[in-house]
Amino acid sequence: MLGAGRSLLFRPQQGVSRLGVDRLLRRHAGIRRKEPRVTDRLFFAVVPDAETAETIAERAAAWRARHGLTGRLLKAAHFHVNLAPVHEGIGLPDAGEIADWVARAREIPMPSFRVAFDRLTSFANGALVLTGEEATIGLEVLQQRLSDALDDTPRPARRYTPHVTLLHDGRHVEAEPVEPIAWTVREVALVHGRAGQTTHRCLTRLPLG
Repeated sequence: MLGAGRSLLFRPQQGVSRLGVDRLLRRHAGIRRKEPRVTDRLFFAVVPDAETAETIAERAAAWRARHGLTGRLLKAAHFHVNLAPVHEGIGLPDAGEIADWVARAREIPMPSFRVAFDRLTSFANGALVLTGEEATIGLEVLQQRLSDALDDTPRPARRYTPHVTLLHDGRHVEAEPVEPIAWTVREVALVHGRAGQTTHRCLTRLPLG
C-alpha cells in the first residue's frame, strides 16, 4: 500500500526492459492522439421510389411496435440498398475522382429489373432490415458488376446480402417472412452521407439500360 504523499518511481530495470518501456510509451502516446474522425461517406445505392419508400416506412412502424423496439426509424427518404462504398474520410474527394467513379458506373451493362424484399430480420450490429432471396438476385448481379467496374483489378465475387435498413435497436428480431415489398430498379444513385447523421444527399442518378 502506498503511503500518503509518496510517489512510485518506475524503473525500467524492475522486470521491464527498456524496449518494453519504449513500446508502452508509444502505445500511450497513440491513445492520447485522437485519430481524425470520419465525417463524410460516398456510396452507390439503389433507392426505392417515393411511393415504395412510404410503404416501407408504414410497415416498419408497425413492425417496430409489434416487436417492442425503441430504435428510431429512418426517414422514408433515406431508405436505400447500399451497393458499393467509394469514399470514407474527412470531407469529400476532389471532383475529378468523383467524376471518374460516375463514368465507370455509367458503363455498367445492366437493364432495369424487379426486386422484392420478403423477410424481416436483425443483423448482428443491431440493424433491423428487410432482405430477400430469389427476388433480390438482380441486386447481387448489379452489385458485382458495379464493384468490378470501380475496381481496376476485378476480384472474385464477395459475400453480399442486399438489404434495406429500417432502424437500429438492441433487441434482436428473429428472421420472419413478411408480405413482399417490391419495386422496379431503374437507376443507381451516388449518395453522400454525413457520419453520425441520418441525412443523405443524392449527388447523381444513373439510369440502367
